[in-house]
Amino acid sequence: MKSEEILVKRLTEKGLKIATAESCTGGLISKRITDVSGSSGVFECTVVSYSDRIKHEILGVDADVLESFGAVSEETARQMVRGILKLTSADIGVAVTGIAGPNSDGTDKPVGLVYIAVSDGKKTIVKKYLNSFTDNIRENNRNKTADEAINLVLENFI
Repeated sequence: MKSEEILVKRLTEKGLKIATAESCTGGLISKRITDVSGSSGVFECTVVSYSDRIKHEILGVDADVLESFGAVSEETARQMVRGILKLTSADIGVAVTGIAGPNSDGTDKPVGLVYIAVSDGKKTIVKKYLNSFTDNIRENNRNKTADEAINLVLENFI
């Protein structure tokens, strides 16, 4: 059974809903979840917040955080997950921000750097990852990030 199938099964069993705020994955996490039959009972929504403007205006990421730490940072991921929980009635929020590649974002941050935040509103976990793929960099970074995000929820919240 795939991790997203296990996720939907466990969310259903516990009567929980999930929502995502995705940047570098471009909606891949929500796609994987909604590919599973029965996901409509547990999936609230996603916000694909590729731009800083959407991170700020929709998800409520402080402009000072974006300016000081950048879009790809622990602080931004933490505020993105808070924002998606505030925006929805979800019990669990997931937020991802990173540099999928193959090009950098113009900062000194490396391609493959990703921050994943998961929260239930009481507890928030933010993990930093540095993927180092050489082939199909963008696709592999996005897939690995989606895998890690789903696993973080499974391991820590359900």
